[in-house]
Amino acid sequence: MKNIILIYTTLLLGFISCTFNKKAEEGKTSLNLIVDSAFVFARQQSLFLAEKYKDQEGRLPRSFENNKDVSSDSRWWCSGFFPGSLWYVFENTADSAVLKYAELYTDRVEREKYTTDNHDVGFMIYCSFGNGYRLTHNKHYEEVMLTAAQSLRTRYNPQVGLIRSWDHNKDKWQYPVIIDNLMNLELMLWAADFSGDTTFKTIALSHADKTMKHHFRPNYSSYHVVSYDTISGEPHLKQTHQGYSDESSWSRGQAWGLYGYTYMYRETKEERYLNQAKHIANYLINHPHMPEDYIPYWDYDSPDVPNTYRDVSAATVMASALIELSDFVDEALGKQYMKVAETQVRVLASPEYTAKLGENGGFILKHSVGSYPANSEVDVPLTYADYYYLEALTRLKKKQ
Repeated sequence: MKNIILIYTTLLLGFISCTFNKKAEEGKTSLNLIVDSAFVFARQQSLFLAEKYKDQEGRLPRSFENNKDVSSDSRWWCSGFFPGSLWYVFENTADSAVLKYAELYTDRVEREKYTTDNHDVGFMIYCSFGNGYRLTHNKHYEEVMLTAAQSLRTRYNPQVGLIRSWDHNKDKWQYPVIIDNLMNLELMLWAADFSGDTTFKTIALSHADKTMKHHFRPNYSSYHVVSYDTISGEPHLKQTHQGYSDESSWSRGQAWGLYGYTYMYRETKEERYLNQAKHIANYLINHPHMPEDYIPYWDYDSPDVPNTYRDVSAATVMASALIELSDFVDEALGKQYMKVAETQVRVLASPEYTAKLGENGGFILKHSVGSYPANSEVDVPLTYADYYYLEALTRLKKKQ
């Protein structure tokens, strides 16, 4: 039976691919077809990847490099993304086998609810348990998320007004905060709403406001790392860790900012967050080094542009954010955002960036960049690229 299903799915994907390519040549491919086809593929590819690790206790997919599987335990900051991807696939396919694996891999991340030594608890828990709770209302997931939010809260220093990102390199950074940290505030806002404890929201707003004040340049590009003096609460150092230079625009960092202020507006309806998201979107869309297909280079200011790597993960985060942001602005601006996001999705869904069934280690998308300066995860598939791609597809489907 399993072989029959695989043969059927392969034939179906082949038919869809032929239809996609034929209509693409004619310029008539409907976005609905692209989204539906992407989920057909994502279902089979995700099951292929899930089955690889089902008997490896505690392991989760991380990447696929040099034709070898790369996995991690739950401690890796990306551990929540593959479970989250499975939840998005389940949401759009209602496949019971996908649900089984979504629950299995989500459970493997649970111990991170007690993590207090880094800021990535939001990524780990909210992307996995958060999506699971949204779709199943599993009461146990409530406890996991609330405990995780309480753990994350321990990293907040009221004197600084921000959640500390890292504890390492103390000889260089007193209190480092990275732009990525915006993404963890959604867990705090959920906890405030669920528990009625307004402290969670106070922390989230303080972090978002102070990040807005000190992380962003006049053109609305952002620094990657800002380290704060713990006595004055003011910055003493502004640098990069994964970008080309301290003053450059690391592309995924810019996308984190766009995404973060978009959901901050959704959850709070504070106009300052909407305005910030719009400014960042304008900066990105009109950047002179933004390619025509809107798949960014790993850093907009790399001296090797255009002969350098694209970062698909930056594109997926940006696309998902723009689709949501389009609902919060006037019609003309919303159409502009959707045009960019649709272009990104069409390109990502093409053979240039979407893997073939059973290839790419089981990941959906190719060509992401983790940390180019460290020569780490360069031009490889990454779990968060798949996650935000599936989220973007889900948001598009809901707008159909």
